[in-house]
Parts: sequence; C-alpha cells; structure tokens
Amino acid sequence: MDRSEQEEQLPASSSSDHGAFMDRFILEESPSVPHDQLPLHGLTFAVKDIFDMEGRVTGFGNPDWRRTHGAAKSTAPAVLDILKAGGVCVGRTVMDEMAYSINGENIHYGTPTNPRAPDRIPGTDTGGSVRVPASFCGIFGFRPSHGVISVDGVVPMAQSFDTVGWFARDPKILNQVGRVLLLPVEDVDMINPSQVIIAEDCFQLLNIPIDCIKQPLVESLEKIYGGHVIKSINLGHYVKENVPSLAHFITEGNSSAEYGIPSLAALSSALRTLQRYEFNNNHGEWVKAVNPKLGPGISERVQEALETPYHEAPYNETLELSRCVMKELRSALESLLGDYGILALPPVPGPPPKLQMEVTTSETYRARAFSLLAVAGVSGFCQVSIPLGLHENLPVAVSLLAKHGSDKFLLDIVEALYGTLEELLSTKEDLGSS
Repeated sequence: MDRSEQEEQLPASSSSDHGAFMDRFILEESPSVPHDQLPLHGLTFAVKDIFDMEGRVTGFGNPDWRRTHGAAKSTAPAVLDILKAGGVCVGRTVMDEMAYSINGENIHYGTPTNPRAPDRIPGTDTGGSVRVPASFCGIFGFRPSHGVISVDGVVPMAQSFDTVGWFARDPKILNQVGRVLLLPVEDVDMINPSQVIIAEDCFQLLNIPIDCIKQPLVESLEKIYGGHVIKSINLGHYVKENVPSLAHFITEGNSSAEYGIPSLAALSSALRTLQRYEFNNNHGEWVKAVNPKLGPGISERVQEALETPYHEAPYNETLELSRCVMKELRSALESLLGDYGILALPPVPGPPPKLQMEVTTSETYRARAFSLLAVAGVSGFCQVSIPLGLHENLPVAVSLLAKHGSDKFLLDIVEALYGTLEELLSTKEDLGSS
C-alpha cells in the first residue's frame, strides 16, 4: 500500500497547537477502497514521540537520545493500523523524558499547555497508557489490557506494564479506534454489566468533594442499569487480604497519610520495583555511555534505576515477589469482578496540579496518583478515563476498570453510559455548584 506524505511549513510547536508537537507533517495511506468506506475516515491523530515512524528518528523525549539514534526502518504496527483505517497523522508530540514521569513537563522541548487549564500540568502516564493526561485535559483516555495491542516499534520503558493507549474527544470515536486496534473478534450484542463496584476508599483519596466525582456516575448507572448493579467495596482491604505477596511491600513509609491506602501504595511499590529493573535492562547501558542531560525528577529516578543491585539479596527476592503480586492481583480482581463486572475509581486524586508546584506537594500528589494507577498497571486490566466537566473551573474525571481482555465490553459500556452522564452533567456548569 502506498503512503503519501506532505511536510507542513510550520514550526514544530506553536501557540495554536498548545506547544504539543515535536514534528508536524501530514501522513496518510493511499487506500485500495474509497476513503469514505474506511472506519476512521475524516479523523486526524498525533503520535507520541515514542513510536517508530519509518524514516524518522524516535526522540523518546530527550535530545541526546535523538542525537544518538538513527531513523526508524519501519513504522510501529499500531500506527500503521490507524493509517490503514483512514486516520491522517498530523505529527508527533512532546513527551516526558524516557517516559519516566506523569507530569508532562519537559525541560528540553517545553511543556505543552493544558488547553483546559493553562496554569496546570498536562500530564502523561508511564508505561504507554493515557489515563493521567486524559483526566487532566478533560478528554477520554483508554488504557487497554496489557498485551492485547502490539508494542512492536514502541521504545520500551518497562515491558511488564507498557501498553498502547489512545485519546478521543467523545466515546464513539474512542470505541471506533478500539475496533481498529484491538484483536478482531466477532461482533456480539451489547452486554450490560453484571455489577459496578464502587471503590469507596479510593474516592477518599480525592482532594475535592467526593460527590463531585462519584454522584454523577452513580446516578447515571442507576438510570440505565438499575440500582441493583451498584455495589461498594473497600478495595485496599480486599487487595491486602487477597494478594499475600504484597505483605513484603507494605512498609511504615507507604502507610503514612500521604499515601492514604497502604495496600495500594504497596502495589505501586511493587510496580516501581519491576519498572526500575526493566528500565535498567532496556536503557542502562545507553545512559552510562551517553550520560544524557535529564530534567529534575527524571534524573533522580533514572539514577536509582541504574544503581540498584538487582542480583543481590534482598533485591533479587523483591523482584520475584513483584511478579507474584502481579499474578495474585489479576486473580483476585478476576474473582471480584467476574466476566462482566466493572470497578469504578478515580483515575487520579483530583484536578491537575499547578505547573512547577512545590516539591512536597508534588510528591504527595504523585504518591496518591500511583496508588490509584497501580490497580490497572499491576493487574494488566483495561481502564478508561471519563471526563466529568469542571470543578472550580478545572477538569475532573472518573474511571472504569474491567478484567483483562474485556476491552471492547468496556468501550461499549462507556459509549452507552455517556449520553446519560452528559445529560446529567449539562445541568451544572461546574461540579462545585449545588
């Protein structure tokens, strides 16, 4: 299939695109069928600078990486799938250096402006998923089940957690993209959720009134599916009781108030342990050889990953226990949700934090965020971030999580649910109002 490309005579980033682009261009396939028969006809997309694109250097968020790597010889399959389905690529976007942050701030290329809150961080999400920036920018974001979409041609961060996720302005487009990227299966009738379990303790981590996030979701679920499907759980307690290997990671440090839920903070610790190990395996030699200039926060995390003696006690045992935690959590959540159950929790602890906020505040927010993000990250389950409008003029969101492999089921639920949710939200300009 031929591919046509046209270079735009524009700067890499400008105020009109919120400073989001590393490279701007038009790239599309020359299809063998009429354009209007393609599922993504009329839609444009941008690609994070972590995906290989034939003839271009993948920058991985760092100029030293770009300088020391050659042009890609092929395009990542996930990008090709979108192109073949009729999507038009309009460029590649700025990312956190080496995918090692959730803030979206880059000292080399500038920080893209959050279009919904210019004085707040835009967000990104370690491991290839999109829940944080979707929440911060007021759009939909989908993290698929781990391993269901090819990560070939994607610079690895930590393979146990890396996924290919996507954003969309509305749930219909989110679902359309899913039908292109996810492994083909026979179309089946829409299936209603057997239960929607509200993780009550996770909502307690919010730094805004809980009902701003929870109540619109609960009311919409009741209207569509009936109140009988809604259940509640203390997720932290359930995880602690059903993931025995997690005891190794529950320490006095992650039991402090800033983490909120010790067992979920321990999940985050297990994730970071394996993440550091895999990052070091992937990029440690390059970092040592090149000594790249890295931004604050990134530099310290990379250094920790390189200096940890993984093959010595007790680190080697900790690595093995991290893998056990992953297996045990997936099994525990499968038992909890069943085939068609859904878990509801906040994707992040609240609205986007301010740019260049004070370090202590930043670390507290980061710790709570990773406690929430680790549930899907460690289990490999799929998760969707759903925008809920504004609270005090800042974007807020809720998320739904379903078992591994239930991606299309979850996308269908979001599309079916959002009309009612949007109708309810339309009665309030701001979720802070009564």
